[in-house]
Amino acid sequence: MANPSFVYNPPMNPYLDILYQDEDMVVAHKPSGLLSVPGKALEHRDSLISRVNSVYPTATVVHRLDMATSGILVLALNKNSHRHISKQFELRQTKKRYFARVHGHLTQDTGEVNLPLICDWPNRPKQMVDVERGKKAVTHFNVIERAFDEKGLPFSLVALHPITGRSHQLRVHMLALGHPILGDRLYAHDEALAMAPRLQLHAESLSFIHPTHGHWQHFQIPIPFSQYHPDALSKSID
Repeated sequence: MANPSFVYNPPMNPYLDILYQDEDMVVAHKPSGLLSVPGKALEHRDSLISRVNSVYPTATVVHRLDMATSGILVLALNKNSHRHISKQFELRQTKKRYFARVHGHLTQDTGEVNLPLICDWPNRPKQMVDVERGKKAVTHFNVIERAFDEKGLPFSLVALHPITGRSHQLRVHMLALGHPILGDRLYAHDEALAMAPRLQLHAESLSFIHPTHGHWQHFQIPIPFSQYHPDALSKSID
């Protein structure tokens, strides 16, 4: 089944985790299981932007994370900030780093996945690789750890740097390598799905230029499913 039925039960504690706020923007931590924006159904109205708007009514969404993905999201508090930050995402000037636990042991320590993606329309919201019709999608990866879980099943912790920002890009690119992300109910096979209670994908670091004073802003949040503590993003890929 492409999109298994589920009951939307977003986490409530903490209700809202604000990492930073000034006159131009709010940076928040979105937990796994919470929508970035409201869904169409009434029972899917709770979302990160809805919660932020309860405190900051002018906040608008600049970018999104999948419901099952946790991590850093920046929201704009005025039109100028929205325009400025959105342009950085559009021009790929932001710096993003994700971490994922994937099934199996990757043979390469580092690499690039350059596979165009398109919506798998009959099975939406799933995406798929399509070299003829797909939009360019590029991900850089490096392996942090190769290990085994308590049942002896192999997994790898990988750092992922998306150069483009296609829907489900990291999930489909890891699948294309033969290493689906653990706990992924859309793309993982049965063993990889059963190895984790949630999607093991986390937007750990985000860097961009402040819309007013023009200095680089760096935000980082610990990986909830790993004890690994990476260096700051600015030091690793500037």
